[in-house]
Amino acid sequence: MKHVGIVAVSAEGAALCYRTICLEGAALFGPHDHPEITLHGFSLAGYQRLIDDDRWDAVGEMLLESAMKLVQSGAQLLICPDNTVHQGLDLVRGRSPAPWIHIAEEVAREARRRGFKRIGILGTRFLMEGPVYRTSLAPAGIEHRVPNSEQRARINQIIYDELVQARIVPGSRAYFQNVIRELADGGCDAVALACTEIPLLISSADSPLPILDSTRILARAALRKVSEEPLP
Repeated sequence: MKHVGIVAVSAEGAALCYRTICLEGAALFGPHDHPEITLHGFSLAGYQRLIDDDRWDAVGEMLLESAMKLVQSGAQLLICPDNTVHQGLDLVRGRSPAPWIHIAEEVAREARRRGFKRIGILGTRFLMEGPVYRTSLAPAGIEHRVPNSEQRARINQIIYDELVQARIVPGSRAYFQNVIRELADGGCDAVALACTEIPLLISSADSPLPILDSTRILARAALRKVSEEPLP
């Protein structure tokens, strides 16, 4: 099995991705078995300062620095369980010391596999307003919608003030459910949880639409790559 390197940005997103690889790996490889995994992460604050200043090239360089450290530790395959910073990754991916699995490309692949035509995108303000999902969904022939500006601001606040700090607030779950209902009313047939902490708050049982859990989709793509076996 290939050695997986996790480029961590937020603790909660990285932890959920790591747990998924370990727990679901056992179903493929046997009890308690999973690929070798190494994780490296700079602080979220370091990334956020660059994101706030619209310095996506520098975000990409931070990701590359993490990638180099992971490859030096033996990683052969790289993933980053953070949707927002993929805007920086897209600028430097060609210079990576090892191949990456791109989170939005995997979500697009899963959406196409499940026959979805119009996806609602939930994530940080930077992600919802940025190019990461637009450029990944369009080649797959999938439309996308995002919440309105007021909703985007509130969702962004919930992510940064609550979810990245592992705070689960029932009122915030209700807010997300109302946003998803509006996306459904606007013709969306699924919703992408395009922030790796949102699955901590919203599950399939909570959502008025089918969900595309970007965190677990990425982890399963890594398992598929290292095992070369189809996932259930």
